Amino acid sequence: MHPISSAVRRGSRAALLLSCGIASMSCAVLAQEPAVDEEISITVTGRRISQSSEAIGEDKISNVVAVTREALLSAPSGISGLKMLEQLPGFNVQTDGALGLYEFGNSVQVRAFNLDQIGFLVDGIPTGRSDAFGGSPVFRYVDNENLGVVEAAVGAGDVSLPSYSTLGPMVQYNSIAPQEEMGLFVGQSFGENDLKRTFIRASTGQVGPFRAFVSRTKLDTDLWRGAGSVDREHWEAMVHADLGGDSWARFKFVSNKFFDYDSPSLGRAQYLSSTPDAGGKTGRNRGYIAVVPNSTPGFEPVAGAPAFSNTNYTYTYNLALNVRDDKLYGGTVHAGIADGVWAEATAYYEDKGGYGVSPDSYSNSLLQYNRQTAAGLALFAPRGTQYGLSTVGGDRYGLTTKLHWEIGAHSLEAGVWAETDSYSRTQARFNTIDGSPASAPDLDEPVYLRRAYKSERNTTQAFIKDRVSLMDDSLIVDLGVKALHIDYRQTGYRDFNDYYRNAGTALAPVWVAGWGPKTNNASYGDGFLPMAGILYKFDNQTQMFASYAENMALPKGMDDIFSVALNSSPAVVPAPAPERSQNFELGIRTDQGQFYASLAGYYTKFKNRIQSISTILPGTTNVTETFFRNVGRVSAYGLEFSGTFRPSALNGLAYFNLNATYNIAKFKDDIVTSTVTFATDGKFIPDSAKWIINGGVTIEPASWLVGNISAKYTSSRWSTFTNTPGSSVPGFTLVSAYVDIGDGFSLGPVKSLKARFNVDNLFDKDTLSFMFPSVTGDGFFRPLSPRTFQFTISGEI
Repeated sequence: MHPISSAVRRGSRAALLLSCGIASMSCAVLAQEPAVDEEISITVTGRRISQSSEAIGEDKISNVVAVTREALLSAPSGISGLKMLEQLPGFNVQTDGALGLYEFGNSVQVRAFNLDQIGFLVDGIPTGRSDAFGGSPVFRYVDNENLGVVEAAVGAGDVSLPSYSTLGPMVQYNSIAPQEEMGLFVGQSFGENDLKRTFIRASTGQVGPFRAFVSRTKLDTDLWRGAGSVDREHWEAMVHADLGGDSWARFKFVSNKFFDYDSPSLGRAQYLSSTPDAGGKTGRNRGYIAVVPNSTPGFEPVAGAPAFSNTNYTYTYNLALNVRDDKLYGGTVHAGIADGVWAEATAYYEDKGGYGVSPDSYSNSLLQYNRQTAAGLALFAPRGTQYGLSTVGGDRYGLTTKLHWEIGAHSLEAGVWAETDSYSRTQARFNTIDGSPASAPDLDEPVYLRRAYKSERNTTQAFIKDRVSLMDDSLIVDLGVKALHIDYRQTGYRDFNDYYRNAGTALAPVWVAGWGPKTNNASYGDGFLPMAGILYKFDNQTQMFASYAENMALPKGMDDIFSVALNSSPAVVPAPAPERSQNFELGIRTDQGQFYASLAGYYTKFKNRIQSISTILPGTTNVTETFFRNVGRVSAYGLEFSGTFRPSALNGLAYFNLNATYNIAKFKDDIVTSTVTFATDGKFIPDSAKWIINGGVTIEPASWLVGNISAKYTSSRWSTFTNTPGSSVPGFTLVSAYVDIGDGFSLGPVKSLKARFNVDNLFDKDTLSFMFPSVTGDGFFRPLSPRTFQFTISGEI
């Protein structure tokens, strides 16, 4: 039986009773219909201008902004789901490559929060945690050609939206509905680095009560730096059924197979150095190389060791790769019960699998092999450069339910979400057939072991919300509360010390059997997480809004937090406290026909931030152990503006857009350990930009031609928690452009034939962008990709 805490029962008894009623009225209920199915009014015209109601969050009590279908179809084909967000105010998005496809090279900062503290939904299905290892990052489940809108509540998401990771921000990806006419849409893209991407979507049209589509994407490209490639095969399918009246049902399927090679992160000194790497590259172009003969200078074998024992072989790309195979199934039933009363729910199942490989040097493998065999483990001596295998797998399934009814001035909603997320991970090093990183692995010859555990998250969330319309709908008040409970359990071998440990001293080690498999448990719950908001309409064009929301989140990185095995004790590390936040917003939005805009001010604070800490091992003077702990508070305040202007004086020739963010996000406490205090109080949180300004101009000189040029400025950011002098990354401006030709042009049976040219980093800016922050010293980075062109031709039959 899925557990529900007493706190949830006390704080949400009414919501639970109402949700039980939902289950009895609609036994198979499944997610919210995308906003793109609804009739949308467009006040500012132009083929690349977003619908104003979506773009500025009309009638919402918090700052809600959106990337609409027009903008999505103008972006480079194959752009990742996270890189789509960089057009929105409030979002500092840094990715690796023009499309943002490298899964370990994505970062998002929103106010005081990062990627792990944002909630994501795809067609009403929560995606869970965003970890590339074992998580469900949203970019695996979307294609921009199939999306109708990407909507983001920047700081205070609705209590009805399911998520255990958000501390405020919520992002919803809503797909287009299957079209009513049968057809075939095909898009073919070509670009830099031998990019080839084919997108095909076949639509059945309306067949009785059903309409459906299925799409397939195949993308292949070389890495922009170093040896290696990317291979993505993505399938999506959707079936929509009209059930009569206001009732409908929907089934959704996504399959994503992804294979890519890694590229190295760089220290600042490496990036600035004029000394070439092993492949003869400097600066941003440094990257892994193909395997070279062991007679190559610098790659000669270590004396008395096997052929491929030189540490430089860890700089070859063959053993630096990631493989993922994920599938998502979802079904939704919307039951129209009476006028103003409906029930809805979404059931979903996700199957996750994959692995990552990294090279391990002969010297490090030999060290671990000698220690573990001395402790009694049966292993094989290293042959050269080892195949470092980390496997991930598991499944995730859940159900969201919602009941909506309107009574006079009240619009009431209540519901429950329950989910189980199971995850397994192993980590070990194996020989290859002959020790060469270019050879196949020999999985029958483990060299050393590190991790083998399973974890499970059981989540229950209940909510109740009331929207009250007063003064002839000029004044709207939203009141809501949610209750969230999460149980976490991890069982297995956490790290090295569970396999072997040192029973001696640092100078005279004695390697003995480790602690063996252990179990970690943690439980988090809060039965009263309130949300309140007010919306006042001055007239049909201008609105003022204000909101307050509290959130609790499962500590980010729970698997890593509990994957700590101490040498000094078999005890599990203490469970950290849950991260908690408070979000305040005040803003105004207006739609003036030829101009629409939104301006929001905010103050956000949260406590119990999770951070990794290293301390001295008891009984030693220089041996450290690393674990995770709560380190204190963070606050952020600032302004977010979004606006679009199409001056009538230009007679439709051009229009302009501008997004601007001013954000001050700082630590409120020092990080204190038993041996050292890090002076972080009052320091800026790393990777947080004070200014992000994104603006552009779009021209429509003819019915068959649309062009755009845009620029995004990101101010300087710190790479360390202590804001160490010299650890600042300079601000930079990135310019992009596109041209669409032939919109609406037909050729024989092919209609809507058009060509699009996209260019990213138009002026070839060379700078560091994505960063791995550290507490002190300096971080590690991934450079901004160079100027990149893409050409796409598409049409419908």
